[in-house]
Amino acid sequence: MSMRKRTVVLISGRGSNMTALIAAASNPDYPAEIVGVISDRANAAGLGIAAARGIATKVISRADYSSKEAHDGAIDAALVLFGAEIVALAGYMRILGARFVEKWLGRMINIHPALLPAFKGLDTHARAIRAGIRIHGCTVHFVTLDMDDGPIIAQAAVPVMVGDNEDMLAARVLKAEHRLYPLALGLVAEGKARMEGGRTVLAHFADDADNSTSVVMAPDPLREETDLEHLARITP
Repeated sequence: MSMRKRTVVLISGRGSNMTALIAAASNPDYPAEIVGVISDRANAAGLGIAAARGIATKVISRADYSSKEAHDGAIDAALVLFGAEIVALAGYMRILGARFVEKWLGRMINIHPALLPAFKGLDTHARAIRAGIRIHGCTVHFVTLDMDDGPIIAQAAVPVMVGDNEDMLAARVLKAEHRLYPLALGLVAEGKARMEGGRTVLAHFADDADNSTSVVMAPDPLREETDLEHLARITP
């Protein structure tokens, strides 16, 4: 197996997606290795989680720098010291500047709690409920200059249930995020997903044939109409 790609995770808070990536990378066969975690907030809960798992951490607070460019430069310098090959944003709540993004273009990814290009920005779950959509989800994409606008690597969908509030929907999407982000990072680390010409190109990748027939429906009346006694009679 080729060398694992050195990955640094940027966080601002609890780091639940960071934790999912660290868990995936604990398998020596996983193609990425989490070598560091950087936070712009000293009180980010994810820092303690990463340290407890033996991952090097660093706080780079915006308040310690005279400008956004200087702050970005400090993050870049830390990434270089970590020997980063991939940058994974996991709940990092600051917009990175053009010079930084251009340097890491094609090597920096982000997870967003919506099915892009719908619901870019914040408060995605509340906005989805207000819009009355029945299918919601999450997206992993390459980071580009425009916020939440980079080429999509992978997506996962969940139903919006009757009676959902923002917290209930957020919890359902978060479970999908924890499955999706390790999958997407693995594809990038293996070179099976790359950014080329402003698009994501999937190569040397065999999609699961079952995916072509899978459907997420919400609400799903078919389930309610199933005759279990009839199903039992015809099932071997």
